[in-house]
Amino acid sequence: MRVNITLACTESGDKNYITTKNKRNNPERIEMMKYSKRLKKMTLHLETK
Repeated sequence: MRVNITLACTESGDKNYITTKNKRNNPERIEMMKYSKRLKKMTLHLETK
């Protein structure tokens, strides 16, 4: 049930992180505050397709 997902920065568009999620427990898209290396600050990262 766990699938690999990619997290992309909302400000720069970079795909910085890869993580896993359980589709049964979290059917909606994940949003996380993560560090963006290009911008050198914490930004919102969204799950991509």
